[in-house]
Amino acid sequence: MEIKHKENNSRGMFYIENEKGLIAELTYHKNENNVLTIDHTEVKREMENQGIGSSLIKESVEFARKHNLKIDPLCPFAEVQFDMHKSYEDVRA
Repeated sequence: MEIKHKENNSRGMFYIENEKGLIAELTYHKNENNVLTIDHTEVKREMENQGIGSSLIKESVEFARKHNLKIDPLCPFAEVQFDMHKSYEDVRA
């Protein structure tokens, strides 16, 4: 599954879609200090428990590293992922 990204001004999202439309999304807003606050992560119920949400978090971490950003995992799912993956600490705000 291809993870896509779009961003405008201070808002953005990583998402996955198929022929039926959007199946997963991670939304964030970026502040003036280059911190991405992940405020929402959602996977369609029928696609849950396949690691899709975790893949979105991983993609956001890679994006942050590439663009010298930090991440505030406000969303409960994102916070759990950051707590589980100590390798994400370098981008945690």
